[in-house]
Amino acid sequence: MPVTTVPLRLTLQGGTQIENVTKLVQQTLTDTRLKAGLVTLFIKHTTASVMIIEDEPGIRADTKTIWDRLVPADPVWQHNTRNPGEDNGHSHLRGQLQGPSLTIPFSDGTLMLGTWQQLVVVDFDTRSRTRDLVVQVMGE
Repeated sequence: MPVTTVPLRLTLQGGTQIENVTKLVQQTLTDTRLKAGLVTLFIKHTTASVMIIEDEPGIRADTKTIWDRLVPADPVWQHNTRNPGEDNGHSHLRGQLQGPSLTIPFSDGTLMLGTWQQLVVVDFDTRSRTRDLVVQVMGE
């Protein structure tokens, strides 16, 4: 089974920024010319995650709100107190909960996403960073 691995790089601002990568991943899949199989999207960072959402302004706002409620920024997280100058303990915890990867099936060279499903990167960090993703396509 052929496997193609493509690195992608984004510059994000942090603060639970949501960046839609659906078209980028679909183009990467199209470039492989594979017709059916699986795409894995993986982010190589502990303070960012990938997820599937309905990408509209209300859900973007609600996503930020729910993360702020579930895992608030707090200077007394142990990561912050044990590492002078660090303020992103909550960013690591959010990344742990959401996870670094997704697997999406594809058929006829097209991601098999639902009508409203979009692939996004969520950057939980407290400052701007370059983010490295890996798109791995396995199929025929």
